[in-house]
Amino acid sequence: MMALLFLTTVLRPSICSLSEPTDGRPLVTSISDFVVDFPRERPSNTWFAPFLSFEVVLLLLFLDLLPFNEIRDLFVRVIGHIANLCKEALFSPAVETTAVMLIFLAWVLRMDNPIYLLSFATFKAPDSWKVSQAEFVEMMRRQGCFTEDSINFMKRLLERSGTGQSTAWPPGIVQCLQDGKETDRSMDASRKEAETVIFDIVENALRKADVKPKEIDVLVINCSLFSPTPSLCAMVISKFGLRGDVLSFNLSGMGCGASLISVGLAKGLLQCRSFGGKALVVSTEVVTPNLYYGNERGFLMTNTLFRCGGAAMVLSNKWSDGRRAWYKLLHTVRVQGTTEEAYNCIYETEDGEGQKGVRLSKEIVRVAGKCMEKNMAMLGPYVLPLSEQFKVVVSLIARFFTKTLKGMLTGAANEKIAEKIPNIRPYVPDFKRGIDHFCIHAGGRAVIDGIENNMKLELFHTEPSRMALMNYGNTSSSSIWYELEYIQEHQKTNPLKKGHRIMQVAFGSGFKCTSGVWLKL
Repeated sequence: MMALLFLTTVLRPSICSLSEPTDGRPLVTSISDFVVDFPRERPSNTWFAPFLSFEVVLLLLFLDLLPFNEIRDLFVRVIGHIANLCKEALFSPAVETTAVMLIFLAWVLRMDNPIYLLSFATFKAPDSWKVSQAEFVEMMRRQGCFTEDSINFMKRLLERSGTGQSTAWPPGIVQCLQDGKETDRSMDASRKEAETVIFDIVENALRKADVKPKEIDVLVINCSLFSPTPSLCAMVISKFGLRGDVLSFNLSGMGCGASLISVGLAKGLLQCRSFGGKALVVSTEVVTPNLYYGNERGFLMTNTLFRCGGAAMVLSNKWSDGRRAWYKLLHTVRVQGTTEEAYNCIYETEDGEGQKGVRLSKEIVRVAGKCMEKNMAMLGPYVLPLSEQFKVVVSLIARFFTKTLKGMLTGAANEKIAEKIPNIRPYVPDFKRGIDHFCIHAGGRAVIDGIENNMKLELFHTEPSRMALMNYGNTSSSSIWYELEYIQEHQKTNPLKKGHRIMQVAFGSGFKCTSGVWLKL
């Protein structure tokens, strides 16, 4: 259409005039010069004239006004002419400067490659799942396998645990409170618990983020003690109709610290994508098949602490999603214990009578303290102000100097002088100067109290952890998300504001300590 319009309005009179050349040149040469020189003769039309030249060549071929070999030569001349025009326009100083600035900006943006949290959702159990502490004791008694001494031991632990009077147990276990029904710990009951929890939180998280299942590029699910076949990832993909090329990963055996490990895995996978993407992370624990039926005290602690729960998070590393994101991920740190003691402090095995369960050793508090100390030492330079970092460095130098001096004096048989040299305690940095909110894994009241004392936190800093423990119990890896939800929606003593930084800390078997820092947008 453009060529026909051009032919009738502009080119037609010119071609007609060329049919009788006055300068003695052949018609072919005149038409060729006209087509090539047309952009130069009409500078106001230069932006579209090269493209019209292409159409004119095709039109000449169609009308059979020139031989094919002449049109071929004309086509080559038009291409060369357009190349010269583009070279003159593209390589001007203004264009070169702009191109350099755009390339530099793209490099800076690619170096940042942020991870955004678009939404998260936690599982709220129906009332039929919730039991009081007295009902819990009755449930344990109706199992018919615990001695009265074991029941009294679990009762004392429960009273001191910080768990409230309305925490969730799966229906397969709760049904034993009804007359005539026994506990159902079958695979079907376990799958039903997993489906109820996971389907609910995934649906809510996707709805809050306004993301369709087909938009998910990465799926990561962590569940430590329940790993069926097909996997939990396959269950979610089938239910919600995710794409066939979604990258799915099912993590097990990671314990209560697995959620931030899953976030870190999703982060790495997203940042490997050239054009960004979205990830769905699910953290949960299935209680139904993991009730311990023996009487060894090292195993009975898990019966009193763990409850049903789960959380789903939608992540993105697309810059276009930054304007509607809730949080931005700043840092993730993971520390893995490597000693035999750390490996055995949380251990799934059988007791002396062959009953399977998870054994907690007495050294768990000391091992957790060491792992957390290393984790905070790695995280500190990213979040602490320089004044706090300087104090840490001075403390380390002083401790090294006094330790070396004591060794030298002891070797020189000057033990009395060595004893007079004071022991310098390590400086505990004030993380409150770099962090506004803390989500400490709700593993129990003793865990929260210990971290509060060691890090010199205020009561309002540990309030989210205590409230999550009281309302939901220890929901394993998802507990830190119940705490973040409390900070976001309920906390009045330290309200969440834009620009605040939130630190999540969790512990897991192995032994490991994981931490993550988020920025409120």
